[in-house]
Amino acid sequence: MTASSIAEIMILPEEILCEMHEEGDACDVIVRMEDGSVYTALFATLSYIHRQLELTWMVTDTIPETPPVRYAVLDTPHIIVEELKAITIEDTIDNLVAQDVFESLFTRVTEDEKADAKRHVTASQLTTQEIATAVIEEVLVLIDD
Repeated sequence: MTASSIAEIMILPEEILCEMHEEGDACDVIVRMEDGSVYTALFATLSYIHRQLELTWMVTDTIPETPPVRYAVLDTPHIIVEELKAITIEDTIDNLVAQDVFESLFTRVTEDEKADAKRHVTASQLTTQEIATAVIEEVLVLIDD
């Protein structure tokens, strides 16, 4: 396969939306691809991880008969970056698409019955198109550099 034929079969990002967390060390990212599918992941910095460690220390320190400990449980896809600038997020997404690992690191939030049948994705792994659209149109804001 040539580089041009690979580019023709790749589905590329059309729109990237970000909502910065209040603390400024993480942001929710939603990516709308050219084919209309929508994906999401959390982009975070190392300070986010450190803050999670401190939060669990504070919580476990208040639980009787348990030793306080620092740990972080990452239940949604997290992509750790050095900084949360738009260009960094966009370049990271472009790299993940080019390396063909994007779909394994982001959560798809739109339904695709044909693709789901091939991938054996269950309904519990997806949210509806309507929810994704509402979040994109009403909740998220673009971040500035």
